[in-house]
Amino acid sequence: MTHHICLHGAESTGKSTLAPRLALQLGGLVVPEYGRTYAEANGTDLDEVDLLAIFDGHLAATRAALAQRPRWLISDTDPLMTQAWAIMLLGRRLPEIDLWDEVADLYLVPAMDLPWQEDGTRLFGSELARVQFMEIAIGELDRRRLPWAWVEGEGDARLQSALAVIAAADLP
Repeated sequence: MTHHICLHGAESTGKSTLAPRLALQLGGLVVPEYGRTYAEANGTDLDEVDLLAIFDGHLAATRAALAQRPRWLISDTDPLMTQAWAIMLLGRRLPEIDLWDEVADLYLVPAMDLPWQEDGTRLFGSELARVQFMEIAIGELDRRRLPWAWVEGEGDARLQSALAVIAAADLP
């Protein structure tokens, strides 16, 4: 049985750094953030077609990883973050994502306790936009009543925070 952990939340909170560190500690696989790969190849002027392509990319990558039957799967975001992007960029939800139900067992939400870093794919760097994006992201988890917890600290402290949450979780 695979235990699926997903990193979720606003940009520039260390999700892409934390994912491989968690996978290494747990002996699992990582599903990279497909939206970043897509934006690097296609730009950040994203519309509904782009967001649905990102959604499909997330699904394909996650299903391919799950087919390997790892004990642990760490996703660096999933379609719920794509829905948060749709709300931020388009001002509306995408029905295809609302119908999606292949959610993770546990969502880890890194706090906004790390400084913003521009990397060419990030759009919401102002304090107001970061807070709004985080609220929308958490709202997606709460709307579905999914289990989630904050992860805090820098470097090893952030990793230990995540590992402590996972150890305390009652995973199926």
